[in-house]
Amino acid sequence: MAAPAATRPLGLGPIGLSGWDGLDPARTRGRGWRDLWRSYRTAVRLGWEIEANWTDPLLFFVHSIAQPVSSALILIVMLEIVGGAASREFRGYVVTGSALWSIVISGVGGLAWSVLDDRETYRMLRYLYVSPSDFLVVLLGRGTARIAIGAMGASITLAVGIALLGIPFDPGRVNWPLLAVSMVLGLAAIVAGGVLMAAVCLHARQEAWSYPEAAAGALFLVTGAVFPLAVLPSAVQLVGLAMPITWWLAAVRLALFPDGPSSLAGTGTAWAALAGPVPPDAGQTLLALLVTGALGVLAAAIVFRASERRAKDRGLLDQTTGS
Repeated sequence: MAAPAATRPLGLGPIGLSGWDGLDPARTRGRGWRDLWRSYRTAVRLGWEIEANWTDPLLFFVHSIAQPVSSALILIVMLEIVGGAASREFRGYVVTGSALWSIVISGVGGLAWSVLDDRETYRMLRYLYVSPSDFLVVLLGRGTARIAIGAMGASITLAVGIALLGIPFDPGRVNWPLLAVSMVLGLAAIVAGGVLMAAVCLHARQEAWSYPEAAAGALFLVTGAVFPLAVLPSAVQLVGLAMPITWWLAAVRLALFPDGPSSLAGTGTAWAALAGPVPPDAGQTLLALLVTGALGVLAAAIVFRASERRAKDRGLLDQTTGS
């Protein structure tokens, strides 16, 4: 016998849940950009807490800047031993590339390591995926926190290079608009690389922790991070010219040190064969960065969604692979 209307819980009618006033369909389908922003902001905070809550702030600060600073100093010492006084004009080139590379490693590896952390360490990937938040937005937020840590290390490395290594730096000669635009475009390209690595790690085993560093090491070779592309074979130089990170590094160097050496131009280089011996100017560099970066972002979005569907179909999101 049906319960009296006065005692029916939550306003349930005779046909069950159809009259339940507490059901909010918007909780499952989301509220558009408002929910996306809230998910992203929460993921950034979560990523920062995961990265920073294992130690006191001073030790975390030292840990975050020690690697990029030590890498830059090692490269400077090697450069001095090999080239002597004639190599000092490349100090700014080397320090800038070494500093910016901490952002590349954090961006390319951040999203992939977040996938592995949540799946293998915390066993939470399945719950994140079925939550109302978009899975890719959560990963982007986690990656943003890692990029912020890498950017902090990059800033300290540049400051150490200018203050202690005698790198000629004149703030009045810096092309600030070029620097701002190139940083925005470059960070988008770096995040796209991180999305691609996350797509790979969705299908990889626990041993995939080294994949992001391996990919960053390959990019370190072909993008002119600490040496010009002229030292590489022509075929490898063409690969480097197709990478948005190559153009990002070139644009930042051009903005900070307008008279510094170029990583792209030179006798016998692929750029010289394509466009002549004159290094690319600011407009050409930004255009190349925009085109290659846009292609990278598009490819990353397509590959990640395809990888996500395949991982879901094969049940890879709710299992661990530790051996």
